[in-house]
Amino acid sequence: MSALVPAGIVLPESVLATPWFAVLTVFVAINTVMYLALAVGKILPKLYPRDWLPRRYARDRTRSIHPDAGH
Repeated sequence: MSALVPAGIVLPESVLATPWFAVLTVFVAINTVMYLALAVGKILPKLYPRDWLPRRYARDRTRSIHPDAGH
């Protein structure tokens, strides 16, 4: 019977301690956070800042075909 071999890629500790691997790790971490932020941004409803500001273009009189209707 053969010995158990772990599934996936197993790197020696000497490779994990190299500077290029640390840079790769930071890149993957930032990339993951960016994709998470984009996914959350897609889920949330759109916010329109103009909805919070007072409207300057409100009409003095109604232009409806029903002039007695309230604004």
